[in-house]
Amino acid sequence: MITLRTYVYIDSLQPQLAAYMATVSQGFLPVPGDACLWVEVSPGMAVHRLTDAALKATRVHLSQQVVERAYGSLVIHQRDQSDVREAGRVLLSRMNASIDDRETCRVAWKEIVRGMTPDHCVLINRQDRRGSMILPGQSMFILETEPAGYIVYAANQAEKAANITLIDARAVGAFGRLILAGREGDVDEAAAAALDAVQNPSGT
Repeated sequence: MITLRTYVYIDSLQPQLAAYMATVSQGFLPVPGDACLWVEVSPGMAVHRLTDAALKATRVHLSQQVVERAYGSLVIHQRDQSDVREAGRVLLSRMNASIDDRETCRVAWKEIVRGMTPDHCVLINRQDRRGSMILPGQSMFILETEPAGYIVYAANQAEKAANITLIDARAVGAFGRLILAGREGDVDEAAAAALDAVQNPSGT
């Protein structure tokens, strides 16, 4: 039996998130404006069966596939939104599942740190980032979710909502983590958008 942990459809990847995904992608690189589907299932090995079905049925590209024992995730994308939606329908049909079967996102941690100090920024830039750098004096928003996959939607919606810098968006494993930075007002706006996103995730 395959359990659907995360199912998130993104209509248009934002520039920073697309670039971030490209830095960790093992397959075809996404570009800004692509539609994207992020699916996370349990057990992890089931992603191979689902990936095979999606790629054979549509023109989508596979940008990432992570296979762990407990959880597995796949990320597909295509410029044409209808291809990505159809791939999602194929995946759900193969699982005998619906979007309503996905796990509800739980916010494990959320916090805004204002006026970051230089020392703090240096350590984050060295240890906890794959995206851009956080600068002294900026505010920082941290979000952790369970399941992990919802973080990617939170990151995309935050970038849509405000002029922020994406520091990190880890969406695999037991928990997902988003770190973004910017001016205080922009971070407040982006944080609100990210929290709304995980509470009302997209599906179609």
